Amino acid sequence: MGVLNWLLIVVVVPVVTFYLLLDWDAMVERIDDLLPREHAPTIRALMRESDDRLAAFIRGQALVCLILGTYYAVALVMVGLNFGLVVGAIAGFLTFIPYVGALVGGVLAIGLALYQFWGDWVWVIAVWAIFQSGQFVEGNFLTPKLVGERVGVHPVWLIFALAAFGALFGFLGVLVAVPVAAVIGVLVRFAIGKYKQSRLYQGTHGNPLP
Repeated sequence: MGVLNWLLIVVVVPVVTFYLLLDWDAMVERIDDLLPREHAPTIRALMRESDDRLAAFIRGQALVCLILGTYYAVALVMVGLNFGLVVGAIAGFLTFIPYVGALVGGVLAIGLALYQFWGDWVWVIAVWAIFQSGQFVEGNFLTPKLVGERVGVHPVWLIFALAAFGALFGFLGVLVAVPVAAVIGVLVRFAIGKYKQSRLYQGTHGNPLP
């Protein structure tokens, strides 16, 4: 099952994404033409807000990648690891995919550390600690603050979304958790706004209480 998931991510998703981007404008026009005329402006507004949130997610995630890549590169160079700058850059770039950056970068760095510092376990442990601390800071501070706040999702709900989607759908769930949570947030805020405009919330004015 794990192999099938990776095959889906590595092969199918890029192909589907390519064809979606190729026909994106025509597809959007066809969907817009099918919208109920009365509700079309509202649906378009929700789609625009969702698009803004997804763009904010990409910008926030790119900033997280830059911060972690810089941290990994500088820290690995400071401990004297050969190719530390390259490994840090790779780990930072792959951070865009949850857990992959730390996993790939950590394996590369620890492998190089074992080769370079064999017998001097203090430096091997130091390299391991660099990636453990980076993963901790990313999961508990960087992603909730820099990504969650940009997409309008509270850090607590963001962590919950990552855990829930990961438990339900595995790696693919972790990959889409934040964008999906952002879109759900847009819909929930719209629903709350409508509720506060309703008679159910505002009550009937002018009628005396029994």
